[in-house]
Amino acid sequence: MGIPIFLYKLLSFAISSFYAGIAGALFAFFMMSITAEPFNLWLSIEFIAMIIIGGLGNIPGSIFGAVFIVSLNEILSNITEYFMNVGATGLVITMAPLKEFVFGLAIVLFIIFEPKGLAEVWRIVRSHFRLWPFSY
Repeated sequence: MGIPIFLYKLLSFAISSFYAGIAGALFAFFMMSITAEPFNLWLSIEFIAMIIIGGLGNIPGSIFGAVFIVSLNEILSNITEYFMNVGATGLVITMAPLKEFVFGLAIVLFIIFEPKGLAEVWRIVRSHFRLWPFSY
């Protein structure tokens, strides 16, 4: 159709690389040093879970997925901390792999029951309330 695809792909790669470089520089300034320890396999799994749960291919889905995964992570950390403060250390040791299990379960359940992610749920709820008096 006359659009130079290679040029636009190269331009989009350059722009995204620029923003990733700026983010890395800000992260290095914030942390005062850069090491490889914070960037492990678990962080990659969290990012993939954010994308899958939020919904592939749209911006609101990535935001919803990030909010969901960070909230789930904080809830599980608070539950573990609560049981640690109560004195149930045996239960906390048993609950250690619970975080990985819950993340995997959330990914599988979203793939089975809502493959388009939370963005599709938001679209359905928004359209329902847009037509609220006449929705039934």
